[in-house]
Amino acid sequence: MKQLILIFLVVALLLPFSCKKNGAKYPRTKKVDVVDNYFGIKVHDPYRWLEVDSSAEVAEWVKEENNITNEYLNKIPFRGIVKERLTELWNYSTISTPFKEGGKYFFYKKEPNQNQSVLYLQETLSSEPRLILDPNKLSTDGTVAVSDVSVSKDGKYLAYAIADGGSDWIKIKVMDLSNGNNLSDEINWAKFTSIAWFKNGFFYSRFDAPKDGKGLIGINQYQKIYYHKIGDSQDKDEVIFGNSQIPSRMFTAQVTKNEKYLIIYESETTYGNSIYTKNLNRNDGFVQITTGFEFEYQVLDDVNDNLIVLTNYKAPKYKLIKININTLDVGNWRDILPEKKEVLKSCNLIGGKIVANYIEDAKSKVEIYNLEGEKVNQIDLPTLGMFNQINGDMNDSLAFYSFSSFTVPTTIYKYNINRNQSSEFFKPAINFNFDDYETKQIFYTSKDGTQVPMFIVCKKGITLNGKNPTLLYGYGGFNISLLPHFNVGRLIWLENGGIYAQANIRGGGEYGENWYRAGTKLNKQNVFDDFIAAAEYLIKMKYTSPNKLAIEGASNGGLLIGAVTNQRPELFRVALPEVGVMDMLRYQKFTIGGSWINDFGSSADSIQFINLYKYSPLHNVRSGVRYPSILVTTADRDDRVVPAHSFKYIATVQDKQRHSRNPSLIRIQTRAGHGAGMPTSIQIEEAADIYSFTFYNIGVELKK
Repeated sequence: MKQLILIFLVVALLLPFSCKKNGAKYPRTKKVDVVDNYFGIKVHDPYRWLEVDSSAEVAEWVKEENNITNEYLNKIPFRGIVKERLTELWNYSTISTPFKEGGKYFFYKKEPNQNQSVLYLQETLSSEPRLILDPNKLSTDGTVAVSDVSVSKDGKYLAYAIADGGSDWIKIKVMDLSNGNNLSDEINWAKFTSIAWFKNGFFYSRFDAPKDGKGLIGINQYQKIYYHKIGDSQDKDEVIFGNSQIPSRMFTAQVTKNEKYLIIYESETTYGNSIYTKNLNRNDGFVQITTGFEFEYQVLDDVNDNLIVLTNYKAPKYKLIKININTLDVGNWRDILPEKKEVLKSCNLIGGKIVANYIEDAKSKVEIYNLEGEKVNQIDLPTLGMFNQINGDMNDSLAFYSFSSFTVPTTIYKYNINRNQSSEFFKPAINFNFDDYETKQIFYTSKDGTQVPMFIVCKKGITLNGKNPTLLYGYGGFNISLLPHFNVGRLIWLENGGIYAQANIRGGGEYGENWYRAGTKLNKQNVFDDFIAAAEYLIKMKYTSPNKLAIEGASNGGLLIGAVTNQRPELFRVALPEVGVMDMLRYQKFTIGGSWINDFGSSADSIQFINLYKYSPLHNVRSGVRYPSILVTTADRDDRVVPAHSFKYIATVQDKQRHSRNPSLIRIQTRAGHGAGMPTSIQIEEAADIYSFTFYNIGVELKK
């Protein structure tokens, strides 16, 4: 008898364990004996082997987890209905904001049946558009995307960057625009780069070729600026700028419109930079204009040997200044647009004027100034929303800009800056009744008394009875502002009685540098407290209840979802951490992770280690309490936030929540990365699975 029991126990350990209510089966992920010692504290890392995502063993684990997730999703009776409706919603044409270069107009257009947007050229606005570049022909499954294009100043050449399968690595190729033929030029191992044209070539940034098998996980070091001359092979490209002593330094090149000055941006994290300049008409060396990385600088252009610069130097909410190239001393810098209460997000020089895009309480406000800084006009936006981008030229009064909001699809406007006149240029036609919905902004109180803004989108006349399905979204990091933006996939949530809430928590840039700093390093808990307070507000005001509340965030927002799920699991019904940073002790050991230390801090510092260890999603998963239903999403070619973060996290959750009635699953997309360039077909499939999972676990049943 004892022998039979022993055999049964051994077999049981080799089998998947199941989640009783819903039948989800998890693998018993192998554990290894890995222990790190941080300042006398031993930290176990039993799933370290999942970091080697190129191994056959990890590939088999990925396959098994995906099979388990698909088996669960296939049991949702309305999964097909969700996908069908999302396909209908996505069935519309889009164009990008047109831009002018070399006397020609360029824009992207995507038809409903296309995975990637197609680049067109127009000689004039009244001429017939000509197809220039169709990324859909670069792969059969739409997973090869064009991530950037740059037109030479004379309009003769197009340099374009190709991203394969969602990776941040790009290949740069060159096209002759007169005939559409590709030249022999090809740049490999470029990453986080601009394409800055000068004469018969361009400047770009690249790393050395990675070691075999390390391209998607290896640390990126020793980035350098090169100059490529058209017609040359890459091995002839000249190194222009770099730092052989400090491997983590990053560099980006910019050339002023008149091709007089080369600007080099130097950085070591995602925040703050130094700038160098070089007169391209002389053989002079580089001149360093700023030092250190405490502040941010962005050069708009050169105007009569004055660099027009957007900066937060002694201005936490940013200002616009001019730096005379002949008198670089900081004492000679002059304000054009001084700091004001709104955050100055961006500026453009168009038609001899300045278009200033401000953030006022997490929504756009656009004002027009002359070059002396006197306000002359403002652009009246249709509603509270997001002024996405404006393209124009210093010597041309005609420009194009785009605007969107939660219930306003991205619309393109033609704008005459001299007349301050906007006219609708393109508006997409979507099968959805936007007039039935409303957006309002409220302010709620966080744990420490801070007032935090939040947008709430819902159907007009909705009853606040605590029973509404609600999706709360957040980010809270890297000085990124969450403004009202359009997301076509979100419409299925709204039309099925859902409320969408977007909290503008600290760590973002909605109120400038101080708001951002209040959510970094040792202040990171403020981000989580703000988000938790947003959920509590929605519950208190009867928008929803814990049993109807789902939470979502991506990348740094995935970290947010992982952290608050650990801290307040009883507050949420569904948690959706997407491509999240989950291992806060080792994130800096992969690809570009070292550049995030300015936001997170580092486990190499004793005080910062304690802080990171306290909230790291991977290291704070609990057993003995019921977690919400969890669907983690990641991708096998994500080399921004490597999938090992999500792999190790879900293995830990499945182990510690093995007896929970709520599922803990992971969806691992193949041939995809951090999100950029994802083909429409895969976007629809992923959204269908996320919304099906959420509706099902929150108790909403969709019917045809």
